[in-house]
Amino acid sequence: MSLSRRRFLAAAAGTPLLGACSIAGPGRPAGGPGSAGPVVERIDLFPVRYPMTGYFKFFTGPHGAVGRAAVLIRIVASDGSSGWGQSVPIAKWSDETLETAFIALRDYYAPALIGRDPADLAGAHAAMDAAIAPGFSTGMPITRAGIDIALHDLLGRLRGVHVSELWGRPIAADARLTLSWTVNVRTLDEVEALVAAGRERGYRHFNIKVGPDPAFDTELARHVRGLAPDTFLWADANGGYDLDSALRAARGLADAGVDVLEAPLRPNRISGYQRLRALGALPILMDEGVVDIVELEEFTELGMLDGVAMKPSRCGGLSSNRRQIEHCERSGLLWLGSGLTDPDVSFAATLALYAAYGLERPAALNGPQFLTADVLREPVRVEDGVAHVPHGPGLGIDVDEDAVRALVVTV
Repeated sequence: MSLSRRRFLAAAAGTPLLGACSIAGPGRPAGGPGSAGPVVERIDLFPVRYPMTGYFKFFTGPHGAVGRAAVLIRIVASDGSSGWGQSVPIAKWSDETLETAFIALRDYYAPALIGRDPADLAGAHAAMDAAIAPGFSTGMPITRAGIDIALHDLLGRLRGVHVSELWGRPIAADARLTLSWTVNVRTLDEVEALVAAGRERGYRHFNIKVGPDPAFDTELARHVRGLAPDTFLWADANGGYDLDSALRAARGLADAGVDVLEAPLRPNRISGYQRLRALGALPILMDEGVVDIVELEEFTELGMLDGVAMKPSRCGGLSSNRRQIEHCERSGLLWLGSGLTDPDVSFAATLALYAAYGLERPAALNGPQFLTADVLREPVRVEDGVAHVPHGPGLGIDVDEDAVRALVVTV
């Protein structure tokens, strides 16, 4: 039966296909032999859409135009403690959607975690692997990132520490990170106003969306560099070039003053990445396609990249992304901080990770640029292009459930 037919029948019956729900039950044995601590008792799911402003290519069309989809996740332990996470699928960026994320969480991941020890993060990921098997890499990584984030938040609250202390890398109470403003335009006439809008909000650094036209992209880069001569200028193609175009673009962007080129090709173009890196025009970063540490190790061995644009929301959560950052540090690779237009909860988790690992360059975290709603009682403070990392137990945030329910959608 088609999805549209199912929606019609659900609407006719007065029952939405998806909506906020809770998963609870006897579940599995609690966390292993001798475990006497709290276990996962209930998982609440809230499918939502955040309203947006401005043009961004990944949020256009019949689905993106109505907002930034996400699933908020609350994991409740048997002692009453709880932690929040967030899955942030984007259909135009990956093969995960709001509908598939919600169903995977409701019918597969959540039931597999009920009754487990929340401190057993490795066991939780193994249980999720058993529920939805890996393919080339981790199954449903964007979806399960929300579970991983919620478990970190819960574990930090149970222990009374910020998540950075769970990793042995505590951050200062006044930790902050510099952000980068996204320039995504359809014509060069739009560039000046968009850069000025970032400047007005205190941003000094800019990232540009490029591909598939090297000539247009070179002019775009020249324009932005001219308007912001001291910026760290980061070009991201999201796999949008073919090889010949990518080779031309790398040379042109380098001449225009771009500092790094991210995802010039789709990640399965192995020989193409090798040629681009051998060209040496710009540092070549990968993003899409780097999900598990295994791919990163293999791509490094194959000489495909100079670094990685990190995203906890892309790769299954904080646990996986930590291993990737540590691999880059060991291997002398560049790592930059990026995101998936992360709303509040995922944004806070991402900031915590990057601060804990001492991110040095501006982070392309553009949720504050494009999103116009927030579910935190005290939103993450972003002033003059700088994000102040929340500090306190868990992620250091307090979610307002009324604000969450105001954004809940049925699809």
